[in-house]
Amino acid sequence: MSKKSRTKSSKTPSGSATAKKRPLKTRASTETKSAKTQRTPASKSTGSVAKAGSHKAASKQLNPSKSPSAPARSGLTEGHKAPAFRLPRDGGEVVTLADYAGQKLVLFFYPRADTPGCTREAIDFTRLAGAFAAAGTAVLGVSADPLKAQEKFRDKHALGVPLLSDAQHEMLEAYGAWGEKSMYGKSFLGILRTTILVGADGRVARIWRNVRVDGHADAVLEAARSL
Repeated sequence: MSKKSRTKSSKTPSGSATAKKRPLKTRASTETKSAKTQRTPASKSTGSVAKAGSHKAASKQLNPSKSPSAPARSGLTEGHKAPAFRLPRDGGEVVTLADYAGQKLVLFFYPRADTPGCTREAIDFTRLAGAFAAAGTAVLGVSADPLKAQEKFRDKHALGVPLLSDAQHEMLEAYGAWGEKSMYGKSFLGILRTTILVGADGRVARIWRNVRVDGHADAVLEAARSL
């Protein structure tokens, strides 16, 4: 065998060995990529599950229709003694029912400060404040808004009637102004627009429920004058 032939034959085995090693390396890298590809969707799906879970939790909190049934409305009716209350008002003072002993008192309960209907109602009672005073009748607005919101509401619209904050809904419930409401097909608990006229004897003289704002303050004034 010539020197040239021996050189070729010696290269052939090493070349074939190299050829065998290359597929192994390629296969190993392919398996690694495959493993990474399999792991990646798993981590993504875990994140999706976590997000879905948190979304459902938020939905439960924001969906009061699945809450327990609303408590029954207060049994307060005309002729009953007005329930006592003690609440803070705009400016920070504390107001009680006893402060108005011996005089007539209007309590108008509104759902939320600085919303269109509540603003019109509060402005109407402010407009008639002098006429109510002449009829020996005090006027108080009540909602669950915090004092800062009540004060902002007062200042923005130059309101002239005291605004009480019942954050715990105790007075609202006692006067039957807290209960189940519905909007856009969903049920929830909230303030029912209600007005109560208390006579000088401390008893409930008139109750207006599901109040329509237009002309309401004028109707309440006429009722107060007639007592």
